[in-house]
Amino acid sequence: MNCSNRADHRFFPRPNRVLNLPENNFSRALAIAPAAMTVLVSTAAAFGAEATNATANPCQSLDTATLARWSAPFRHWHYWPTHVIPSSPPLPGATRIIGTDVPTVYQIPGDDQWHMSFIAFDGAGYQSYVAESDDLVHWGHYRLAMGYGPEGAFDHGGRTIGGFLLQSYDLKAPRLLKKWHGKFWTLYGAYPRQGGYELRPGSEGVAESNDGLTWQPAKDQPILSVFGSDCGTWEKSCIYQPWLLEYKGRFFDFYNAAHGHLEQTGIAFSTDLLHWMRYPANPVIRDRPGGYDAAICSDPKVYRDGDHWTMFYFGVGHGTASIMIAFSRDLMHWTSDSIPLYQGGGNPSGLDKAYAHKVSLVYNPKNDTFYLFYCAVPGVKGVITGGRGIGLITSQPLKDVSP
Repeated sequence: MNCSNRADHRFFPRPNRVLNLPENNFSRALAIAPAAMTVLVSTAAAFGAEATNATANPCQSLDTATLARWSAPFRHWHYWPTHVIPSSPPLPGATRIIGTDVPTVYQIPGDDQWHMSFIAFDGAGYQSYVAESDDLVHWGHYRLAMGYGPEGAFDHGGRTIGGFLLQSYDLKAPRLLKKWHGKFWTLYGAYPRQGGYELRPGSEGVAESNDGLTWQPAKDQPILSVFGSDCGTWEKSCIYQPWLLEYKGRFFDFYNAAHGHLEQTGIAFSTDLLHWMRYPANPVIRDRPGGYDAAICSDPKVYRDGDHWTMFYFGVGHGTASIMIAFSRDLMHWTSDSIPLYQGGGNPSGLDKAYAHKVSLVYNPKNDTFYLFYCAVPGVKGVITGGRGIGLITSQPLKDVSP
């Protein structure tokens, strides 16, 4: 690769500096370091050959004409007037739910239903639930997917699933869960304490499932933590939500993290879903001074779109949260479009008057339509969550469907 930023060659730090393991587990780090280094070296080589256009350098920023062309299909949305999952849904065994958030739509092999994981905030912390739908608009049959971790655990304050291992990450492919070693897998955001909203320091865990509906931790320690020896300054305050992607036999975790009040997006790598290494050139999506992502660029969702990769994320700037887009030829070097795909406050109903963020994109071949689910915050005064629930915008008007 001909990159002016040669961070890619720095894949050989000392093993206990690369792996997210305690210093007193140095022997374990040494045992798995060869495989870890192999994945990073082979990943860098594969990325160097990623571009399908021989004249395109994947390390160079994309020009404005390319950004406009690649983002054009995602710019004209039609509004659904209400939350498809309200801020206080009737969840089994739950009381005083005051907000829902972090939607991720997926399908289970052999099941025609659509499923959506989401989190519910009850004043103490987060628990993950799953809803079902046969039309991507009307959702119900709520069930608990992953509740609070045990007291004293890194995820006692809440578990936010949604970084599922999928069969395909193509933009229009079904969001079908994939089994690996006989299980379905997800990465999840985790919080250590109950008693408030996003109590720091957050981290990430990994979970497995037999049925794709209920999930159990696959490891009793975080896979990414602010206490990891390879934790960068940009992520020292809190680690948030993951997005899991598999490509050419390697696993990628696109995740957002904070240093103080600034949130940015980085990448970690793995060969076994249990042990992860951060990319030395993190963050790959950075706050843009004066932009719509000046303070936050978070919650990345990455898909393959023809000869390039497309990332949907949200930015905070200009007084609101907006849905943004970025592109890459090689998964590591990204160029963000400065113009939001969808700006908070766009829904005439006032559903997202305060914020629009945390998206899940799904393509429905039955009506050739993209469904973009997102956290829509109307800004209800006196409620810590602002009355947030799950909203929906679509690439075409929905016909013969009533609220």
